[in-house]
Amino acid sequence: MTVQDPRAEQTIALSARQPAAGVTVLAVSGEVDMVSAPALRDAMVNGLADGGTYVVDMTGVTFLGSAGLAVLVEAARLAPQHSAALKVVATARAVTRPLEATGLGEVFSVHESVDAAVSA
Repeated sequence: MTVQDPRAEQTIALSARQPAAGVTVLAVSGEVDMVSAPALRDAMVNGLADGGTYVVDMTGVTFLGSAGLAVLVEAARLAPQHSAALKVVATARAVTRPLEATGLGEVFSVHESVDAAVSA
């Protein structure tokens, strides 16, 4: 019998870009769970340190667990220390439902597109 360790497979993909001066967009796709949350945390903490507008595009996220929610909460607390405006793009139920169920949808600036987040 062969058992494969699920942690051996990458469950998240991260891609950062700067579409304008002072704006960073971190595109997140895949599953944000206890295995992948540390990678998301590292990317967000490093990105927030630059200040400006920091948009987390979660339109490609298929699962958002409690570890991912904890990363978002931590980032929301860190953002003011770096003079950064944290914005979240979420359209998929996999992301919007956990945000709504926990009341965190009221904590974050949630938008339906990257363009809406940047222009808000």
